[in-house]
Amino acid sequence: MRLEELDFDLPGERVAQRPLDRRDNSRLLQLDRASGALADRRFAEFPSMLRGDELVVLNNARVIPARLFGRRSRKSAASANPERDAHAGGQVEILLTRRVADNTWEALVRPGKKLPVGEHVQFGAGELEGEIISRGEAGIRTMQFRSHGALSVSEHLEGLGHVPLPPYIDRPDESSDRDRYQTVFAKEGTAVAAPTAGLHFTPEILQAIRDRGAQICELTLDVGLGTFQPIHADKLEDHAIHSESYEIPAETAERVHAAKAAGRRIVAIGTTVVRALEDSAARAATQGHPSGTVLAGRCEASLFITPGFSFRIVDVLLTNFHLPRSTLLAMVFAFAGRERVLAAYRHAIAEGYRFYSYGDCMWIS
Repeated sequence: MRLEELDFDLPGERVAQRPLDRRDNSRLLQLDRASGALADRRFAEFPSMLRGDELVVLNNARVIPARLFGRRSRKSAASANPERDAHAGGQVEILLTRRVADNTWEALVRPGKKLPVGEHVQFGAGELEGEIISRGEAGIRTMQFRSHGALSVSEHLEGLGHVPLPPYIDRPDESSDRDRYQTVFAKEGTAVAAPTAGLHFTPEILQAIRDRGAQICELTLDVGLGTFQPIHADKLEDHAIHSESYEIPAETAERVHAAKAAGRRIVAIGTTVVRALEDSAARAATQGHPSGTVLAGRCEASLFITPGFSFRIVDVLLTNFHLPRSTLLAMVFAFAGRERVLAAYRHAIAEGYRFYSYGDCMWIS
């Protein structure tokens, strides 16, 4: 597939800059992938759209305050390098992208060219310090953090960090984002972006799903930088997608297998759930496990789902609207077909739906 086939025109005013007052007030566009039929609904109707025997799978990843603002330490400048010394105390912005070990993270830094290996950055009043210990491709640095106070590095990151709002939200983060850019069921992991299809749920909606007779289970996929990584290759198949860590509990694996064996629908809440389940199922298949099996445990999702992919697990997808020319839009094309999805997007734009992380959602079955 060529990159331009993933394109569509979106007016800027359709990009949601803030969440609605109520999570479940968002709109829901229903798409039948067999017929292409569309229906305009409200997310509050979600429980009534279930037959009652489904398995609903959530991503319980917790978003950390991954954006940090600091200053270059004079410790870095303690050298015979006059140019480095002149920049000591300069402002630095860090976006954590992936934890690679305790207190060690991959990160994007700004200004990147002026921050070499060995550079130290101080945060707050100096209670947290980071050192750049290596650099990788695409501007990624590896940073090791140290605490200079009674709190742990994780506690300092929590207190000093800012909510890592996506680049298409054109405003600084606010205190309310700490709650609203987090699902009500978030509890695990170190995600740097929200699994946004889950943002619409409330405790009342979750209870209504259970009352309907459907089961709910969870997995954890730490949403990372790859969520926003643009596709630079002319052909989708040439794009190198980032891997993301995920963990499937034994109970979730057992429930998925039981549901598939009984012919019950698996409802994935978001593309992150799709990626984790389908990556695990593909690994299970290569190991000779029966169809419908996912493996319990922690793994790295390296699966790139593009049109032509054969889904083993997911039957229904709840997802927000995605960026043009993105890997997530390619996944939705794979699930429902390019023409069906683009027709749905054109309808959503014409009807005033709100797009992206704080926007509305689609039910695709």
